[in-house]
Amino acid sequence: MSSARKNIHGKRGVKFKAGFTAAKKKNMMRNLATELIKYERVTVTEKVAGDLKPLADHLITLAKAGDLHSRRQAAAIVRDIYVDDKQTQTVLQKLFSEIGPRYKDRKGGYTRALKVDQRKGDNSPVCIVELV
Repeated sequence: MSSARKNIHGKRGVKFKAGFTAAKKKNMMRNLATELIKYERVTVTEKVAGDLKPLADHLITLAKAGDLHSRRQAAAIVRDIYVDDKQTQTVLQKLFSEIGPRYKDRKGGYTRALKVDQRKGDNSPVCIVELV
């Protein structure tokens, strides 16, 4: 199936359907959650920040549990990439060995979104999402 834009035939003639599907959004969220764990800070638009924060909080909650089932659930979301250049630690290992124990006594609110400015190209509001 082609990923090109498709036409919608309605009452008022032919319109274009947006090329942004649910699968693309899911993949973008997986990539951003992985980058947030890797760098502990990511710059995104305000709308994306609102979608990213609950996913990141859920991953940290899984890391706090630390059991095998939680690790497998997090592995289904997080990409399998390395954190360092020596390729010794993956993002999933960092999540469960460093980030999970860091928030052991905290009951929630592991991420924060700081509004920064407007993006230069399209004047979209930009946020920095970081781990608290």
